Amino acid sequence: MTSATRQPEKPATPAPAVPPRLIATDLDGTLLRDDKSVSERTVAALAAAEAAGVEVFFVTGRPARWMDVVSDHVHGHGLAICGNGAAVVDLHGGPGAHRFVKVRELPRANALEAVRLLRDAAPGTVYAIEQTYGFYQEPSYPKLHMEIPDHLAPAEQLLAPDAPGAGEPILKILAFHPELDPDVFLARARLAVGDHATITRSSPSALLEISGPGVSKASTLALCCAERGISPEEVVAFGDMPNDVEMLTWAGRSYAMGNAHPDAVAAASGRTVANNEDGVAVVVEEFLAARP
Repeated sequence: MTSATRQPEKPATPAPAVPPRLIATDLDGTLLRDDKSVSERTVAALAAAEAAGVEVFFVTGRPARWMDVVSDHVHGHGLAICGNGAAVVDLHGGPGAHRFVKVRELPRANALEAVRLLRDAAPGTVYAIEQTYGFYQEPSYPKLHMEIPDHLAPAEQLLAPDAPGAGEPILKILAFHPELDPDVFLARARLAVGDHATITRSSPSALLEISGPGVSKASTLALCCAERGISPEEVVAFGDMPNDVEMLTWAGRSYAMGNAHPDAVAAASGRTVANNEDGVAVVVEEFLAARP
């Protein structure tokens, strides 16, 4: 079983219960049902939270261009943390018109070193590169996503100084292995790459997501909360996969979904029902009902 690395510091003793000021929720496997829809109950619960003065942050591994699934449910500030913390995006413009507020890129030198080390540690790994607006992949990278790559080439060429899109920040690298167990692949990659990058996963397949050193959902959420004067104790977080572990650990109150990976369950302070049973809405309704 894997374990999270580079988690933001959290008070050693549990903080007293305080009214939440911010909800941080993952999307796939958490807020979204398996058919990628947002239930009417969930929409109503989030709208009620915003009306009560509680901010809602969507915190996801998805790139900004895949945020159309929640574009109709943006309230208040309309910000989302995308790419596992690599970008903070303003969704108010709607699909295709988002604006990057903050970018925490993966330096090209680190990306090249991560690719080199992982090629040695797990032969057969194939790569794709996710940038702020472009998507590039190796010819043998499988069609895991419904999109057409901007360019096909070996990862080393795609990461070269003169590569297409070289002036555009890298948000993360995707690394896929056709044979390894997903958790075994994650553990092996973390051991091999070390501090050159942050590695996690959110897919049920052996697909890893490689971000800049120290970049995670939790570390970017911590920055956004600090800007708003919101403490960890005032945050309620929801998640289901290893890429949510740091966020679930950092937040004052956190809930793993009924369908969650064991690492997410171990990291969270509480448990709710599965995504298909509106687990996020169940908790939000409960704490809104308990407010004075």
